[in-house]
Amino acid sequence: MRKKLLNNLGLKLISLFLAFLLWFLVVQIGDPKDDQDMGNVRVKLINTELLDNENKVYEVLDDTDVVRVTVYAPKSVFTQLRSSDIVAEADVSKLTDINTIPIEFSSNTANVVSITGSRDVVKLNIEDKASKYVTLQSHTVGTVSDGYVVMSLTPDQNRIEVSGPKSVVDQVKYAGAEIDVSEATSNLTANVDVHLYDVTGSEVDYTKLSKNVNYVRMTVEVLAMKEVPVQYVVTGEPEEGYMVSGEVTCDPETVQIAGSAYALSNISEITIPEGVVDITGAQESVSKTVNLREYLPENIRLANSSFNGRVSITIPLEAVVERSFQVPVEDISIAHVPEGYTAEISESAETTYTVETAGLQAALDELRQNGLKGVVDLDAWMEKEHMERLRIGSYMVPVTFQTGEDIVVKNSVNVRITIKEAE
Repeated sequence: MRKKLLNNLGLKLISLFLAFLLWFLVVQIGDPKDDQDMGNVRVKLINTELLDNENKVYEVLDDTDVVRVTVYAPKSVFTQLRSSDIVAEADVSKLTDINTIPIEFSSNTANVVSITGSRDVVKLNIEDKASKYVTLQSHTVGTVSDGYVVMSLTPDQNRIEVSGPKSVVDQVKYAGAEIDVSEATSNLTANVDVHLYDVTGSEVDYTKLSKNVNYVRMTVEVLAMKEVPVQYVVTGEPEEGYMVSGEVTCDPETVQIAGSAYALSNISEITIPEGVVDITGAQESVSKTVNLREYLPENIRLANSSFNGRVSITIPLEAVVERSFQVPVEDISIAHVPEGYTAEISESAETTYTVETAGLQAALDELRQNGLKGVVDLDAWMEKEHMERLRIGSYMVPVTFQTGEDIVVKNSVNVRITIKEAE
């Protein structure tokens, strides 16, 4: 019987099967298989250089490179399995015509039966790669301290190269960088971030773009500032028969200058040298443009960058008009009679004097309306005659007429004055 059992192949196979079945049942009962959610796993894109070689750039759409992973394995596996043990890859070489890449899952942990994800493909947006240079526009923000001004703003470069998807690169109009100068009283230097802007001045999403530099080094020159008047002298005489007819003007009358606080403390005006504003021989109004930069003191500059440094000085001229006035003796008075003396004009009350004048039309019209008055100044006459003490007698004394600056008297008028001792 024993021999029969040992030499029976069929019984042996049946025994082996029953042993395997018994092991399987023991394993299933002691370590059953199950599905378990392992959370989100980032899909790794491989062979992306294939797109680079074709001068293409890509963008993952709708976060399809993040998948939620489910693992099917014996329960004992999950005691040590972590989401980091799960590998999810999308091979760009398998890119489809609709720009999707299948996701392949794997794990280096043994006994994992299968891995599935919440999605099967990564979706891409693929565009031509583009690059271009844009101008960097530099600005300051904030306000320097009172009495100071920003004189210059200098970045270490003024062009930025932008690369990325063509549709995004085309949106970029210029680059911008700002530096804060609030309360500054001296020069500033700092590294400032570079931002990208479209034609409307709105910032472009730079996460899809790359720049050749992400910041620029910017230097700001800050100087003290003050406002001073422009001083000048009009030289020369116009052509005979012409004279200055009104107020000489300078536009602008004051300018802002900048320099060190010490240098500015010694400057109260900007002076245009004598002879620059000359009206010699002029027959009409003169307008002279002067470049103040030529007359600035050393180490001093104009503070306003929008001002070109030129001032316009205008001298109005008019032709002289001649006119005669008849002045009655009663309109001539005597001034500065010494104490102890009396003085009177020894002419009849009907006497008139002809006074020839020349001047501006408006001034002569005003003089005719107000009347021409004359004065005999005894002090001035005595000084001219070298007379230390007034003597009794009758004298011919010149009359001074009150005409104003815009009128000249062309002829001399003398009246007879009788000097007596006071009673």
